[in-house]
Formats: sequence, C-alpha cells, structure tokens
Amino acid sequence: MIATILRQAPADRRASITAWRQLSDILAQRGNQLDDDDIRRSLHALAVLRPRVPESVRRDCARALAPHGRFAPLVALYANDVPAVSAIMLREVRLAEADWLALLPATSAMARSVLAGRRDLPESVTRALASLGSASVALPQPVSVAVEEPMPVAPAAPESVADSGPSQISELVRRIDKYQSTRGQPAATPRPPRAAFLFETGPDGVIHWVDGVTRGAVIGLSIAEAAFGGEPGTDGVAAGAFRQRAEIINARMLLEGTPAEAGEWRFSALPWFDPATGQFRGYRASARRPHRNETPYSPAAAEDSGDSIRQLIHELRSPLNAISGFAQIISGQMFGPVSHGYRAMADAIVADAASVQSIIDDLETAARSDAVPLVQPVEEVVDIGAIVTQIERDLAALLADQRVDLSISRVGGPFLGLAGDANVRRMVGRLLTALVDVSEPGAILVGQLVTESRHDDMLQLRVVRPAAIRFATAADLLDPGFSPEGEAPGAAVLSLGFSLRLVDSLARAIGGRLDIGHNALTLHLPSANSKAEVELEAQQGE
Repeated sequence: MIATILRQAPADRRASITAWRQLSDILAQRGNQLDDDDIRRSLHALAVLRPRVPESVRRDCARALAPHGRFAPLVALYANDVPAVSAIMLREVRLAEADWLALLPATSAMARSVLAGRRDLPESVTRALASLGSASVALPQPVSVAVEEPMPVAPAAPESVADSGPSQISELVRRIDKYQSTRGQPAATPRPPRAAFLFETGPDGVIHWVDGVTRGAVIGLSIAEAAFGGEPGTDGVAAGAFRQRAEIINARMLLEGTPAEAGEWRFSALPWFDPATGQFRGYRASARRPHRNETPYSPAAAEDSGDSIRQLIHELRSPLNAISGFAQIISGQMFGPVSHGYRAMADAIVADAASVQSIIDDLETAARSDAVPLVQPVEEVVDIGAIVTQIERDLAALLADQRVDLSISRVGGPFLGLAGDANVRRMVGRLLTALVDVSEPGAILVGQLVTESRHDDMLQLRVVRPAAIRFATAADLLDPGFSPEGEAPGAAVLSLGFSLRLVDSLARAIGGRLDIGHNALTLHLPSANSKAEVELEAQQGE
C-alpha cells in the first residue's frame, strides 16, 4: 500500500493533499510495523509534500491524528511544522517515555513551550524539559494565517474548510450591529425548519460535503471531537465511535445558522472504505430533527442579546484587569527591584490595557443602549466649549503622530449644554478621534462649535468630512465594517462606522443626534442657553 502511494508523484495540489493524508494515516496507525526503508521514504515524502499542502489541511490532520497517534517519528515531523500545526499535535499526543526523551532534542523551542504546559507527561520527561533551561522555551507568537484561494469542492474528493477565528471584539461588533439593525423592524416570516439532510466526512472526521441545509452551517465541523459548552459540533458518542471506526447511531449534533437549520439534530452514520485498498475514507451520514421523546427537557428560553453581549464583555474585562494589575505590580516594584527594561514594558502594558478598557466601555455602552429609555432627561449643565478645548489638548499627541492639524472655531456663545460631562467628553472625543484616524497626513480637520441664537434649543459641533470619506454615503459611514480607502495605520480598532453609531446612540439618549450631511458631520446637543438666560432674568427681576 505505502509503496503504491510513494510511486505516484502528485500531479497537482489536490493529489498532494490526498497523498499527505494517506501517508500520515498509515504512519500513525501502522508506523511501528513498517520496515525502516518504508519509514524513511514516507517521512521524506511528507517533508517534500509539506510546502504544497495548505496549513489548514495540516492542522486538520494533526487534530485527527493526535488522540491516537503513537508513532514518534511522525509526531516529530508535525512538531517541527509551523506553531499552529505543532501545537495541535503536541497538546494531545501520547507517547512512551523513551519516545518522549528521544523526541525532545529534535523539537524547537516553540514546541517545547507547548510541552512545558502539559501536566500529564512522565516525570522524567518533565525533568528533561527543565534541564534544557528556560532559554530553550519560547513563548508562542501570533501566527498570521494566509488567506487561501477557495478550491472547487466535489463530493468525490472534497477539500477541508479552513478554520476561521474572528477576535472576540470583532464578534461583539457584529452582534451589536445585528441587534441594533433589527430593532424596531417587523419580524420576517421565518423559513420552516429543515427536516433532514445528508453529509459526508473525510478520514479526519471533518465534514466536507452536505446536501439539504446551508453549507456554511455544517461544512468544517468535525465528528472526531466532542463539542462542549453549547458550541456547534457533535457529542462524545460520535467521537468515541469515530475512534473505533464503528457505526454511529442517533448521535447528537448542534448547529448554528438560520432558524431553518440552527438547533439540535440527531444523526446516524456508517464508515466507508476504499474497495480497492481497504483504506478508511470517512463516514456517510443522514441527520434529522430529534423526536419529541428524544428531548424530554424543555428548550431553554432564548437568551437576551444584550445579556449575552454583556456576558462576553465581562469575559473580556476580567483577564484584562488581571493583566493590567500584574503589570502595575511590576511597574511599582511591589515585590522587589525590577530592571528598567521590564518596568518600561509593564508601563506600556498598563497604557495598552487602559486603551482596550476604553474600547470595552464603548462596546458595553452600545450593548446597553436598548436597555434605557430613548431620551433621558438631563438636568446637569456643562460648558461644552471648555470640554472641546480640553479634548483638543488631549488629542495633541495623536494629531502629531498622524501629522494632522485640528482647527475648531467658535460661532456665537455661550456654549452651555444639557448633558453629563462624561458623556459629552465621550461623544466629542470619539467623534474627533475617529475623523483624525481617517484623515490623510498633512490634512487639516476643520470644525465649528455653533450656537446660532441664544434661544436655540441645540448646540452644534460641525466637522468637515475628511477627504477619505468625502463621497461616502450615510449608510456606508454607519456600517461597522466600513474601512475608507487611505485609512491611517493607527485607525481605531472599532472602525469609523462603529464610532459614529456610538456617538449617535449617546446623543439620542439625551435628546440630540448625529447628522451626516454632504459636506460635514454635525453633532447636535441640547442647549442650556435659554435655561441659563431665564434664570438670569429671574435673578435680575428679584
């Protein structure tokens, strides 16, 4: 079998992927039974094939082989792949003590850092890792995953779908936008739930073909690993049967997506093997909605979107506070002297944590915007002119870094507003920061703070559109994913669209608004000038 594979030189990428999976599977299952020449040739072939096999496929193979891989030379090959692949293999694979000791000298510092985090290794292996010294262990670095061109998928030899992992902040932005955009709109007539669908997996357990539901809801899920915590995937029944290449009967599957396919399913599957070689090729399965007697429990009430977002925000804030706290301990040398270099790093971490905390506060405000009345009466009177002056000073460093000039003139006055001091600082600061971020180097951001009449009920902060968004529509500017051409390298994490939506939401909560005109953006805030004049006239009358 292995000689047949080695004789056939892969002609294209698809053939290379097939050969990679076949050789990896054979070595994982029968590597200890092969002669030395076949092992040497197989490992050499894998090393040659590796540059032609997408990283996503290598990750999927590592995930499928790690739980039952016992062949040390194959583990060493995967351990010296890129960190995203080696970490998957080394977190779960189990080897004999002698194999671990032989493997350690052939691993990189990055691979040894993964092994150092395991608590199930033999004591002698742990001692061997420690004896190599801390300099031999590297902290994992961020891995940039290149976007690959999609390949056409055919049922006979389909491709695996690359994993996608959006950051939690991006996911929060998406969910907030979805929640806000559907607010107040009549519910669309839902499509009837699907009754059944068919799917197939590859030998790694990853679903690569489906018929009967939307591909995006199922493609890429694995039946080889149990999903926990309400995540999409299958239960332990399917994972256990997969390891034994046994029949799967009425296993549980959870999907996300449209109401038509989201929710719980039951599926049964049979393994299938290549008729010519007897090689395991995957599972063919049919899925259906569970019968009433299969779900005796009541379905959980739909989670409130705002509560869900606030829970995610809490999960972001807790580790952030811990990181910031430890950095402050180092910076303050509370546990003893610390070198200047480490204190500088700690100070940078504290500053970055404060910046991220500001972003999280903005996300929480957006999530909470529907939990409060549309207009909240405000009795506090603040000097908006003084606040704008203070914000101009605070933005001096950013303006110098972006090489942008800010010029806000005053028309009329006084500039007293009915709003909270913190809210005004947040609205004006977020608006000006977002516009500076998308301004080209050397540009001048021009604005006016206007009160046209002493009896006017609104103050206006008008800012001329930067060139990058001169012709953008209002819909584009309020789209959280909008990224104008020429956006500055240091542009805000939460994007221009999210910032403008946040400013508009905060303004409407106190009776104001953000208008997007053809030439300028205008922030309207309730004026307290007429109230101040009435009080002055009353005092003079007395």
